[in-house]
Amino acid sequence: SSSPPPQHESTQSMNLISLLALLLVNIDFATALQLASGTSEVSRRSALTQLVSSSAAAAATSSLWLPPSACNANAAETTAVTLNSGNKKVFPLASFGLQIYSDDVAYDLTLTALEVGYRNFFASVLAGNQKGFAKAVKASGIPREELYICGTVLSNRVNGEVAAYRKTKQGCLENMAAMANGDITKLDMIMLDYPGPNDESIQGQWRAFEEMKSELTVSDLAVSNFSPTQLDAIFVSKGDTKPTVNQLPFSVAYHPHGILEYNAKRDILVQSWSPLSRVLPKYGSVLASIGKQYGKSAAQVGLRWIVQSGAAFSTQSKSKSHF
Repeated sequence: SSSPPPQHESTQSMNLISLLALLLVNIDFATALQLASGTSEVSRRSALTQLVSSSAAAAATSSLWLPPSACNANAAETTAVTLNSGNKKVFPLASFGLQIYSDDVAYDLTLTALEVGYRNFFASVLAGNQKGFAKAVKASGIPREELYICGTVLSNRVNGEVAAYRKTKQGCLENMAAMANGDITKLDMIMLDYPGPNDESIQGQWRAFEEMKSELTVSDLAVSNFSPTQLDAIFVSKGDTKPTVNQLPFSVAYHPHGILEYNAKRDILVQSWSPLSRVLPKYGSVLASIGKQYGKSAAQVGLRWIVQSGAAFSTQSKSKSHF
């Protein structure tokens, strides 16, 4: 049998518009995907009826924060979730992720983010500005218990359990030294920026993390850029602490099949890094046309798609209006 003809770009764009529009008015993701692709047994007439009947309610409840468990027009909004650690401090779905700029710029942007309401901060060691971030937290006067702060460790270039443990341990201590500039004595989360080169190295990385947790200088442990097999290298180790978050590239422009499922199977939340960099250049006009109906920007629609799909995100900006 012959293969079906490839879709034209205009058809693909219309399918994307259909999918995002259906999601925006709170039709569940699976149904929206089927309707947009034309594979659903649900008739187009009934879909349009549902779309029209839900539009008024959706206009009132539509928000960037609606999670998959609340994909209907009457559901309550959610801005934070409880992680698998059982930590009583919830994890805000929107995080400000500091990028590579000076401590002075990090200081100013952190204060701006705090001013407009951000309470989850991703302060990666890769950005090289944890001191500026920490000083801003102190200067803001906002109680520490209101903030969720994540640091990171880069230890993926050493090989072997012992070497990975030592390098990761060093990274943990460096995080705490930088955070001390803002009188931050405990982190809410520490994250591995990348997995080690093999199972033994990953287990050494995780041993250092579990040790940090046992010392009560961090509450939650997390990873970034981990595949299913790399996650399982942690699960087969002697420790009993699960990763709470796996930070991955996940967006409208890039969402490989199964990426959410393999993490959910392990009770791990996906947090999207760089959630808009590939999206806005390619789909900005499409997202803007959808958002115009609801008074939302293209960026808001793109971020809303991530959250409603079942993930969180970490983003950044230098513009107060974008915050």
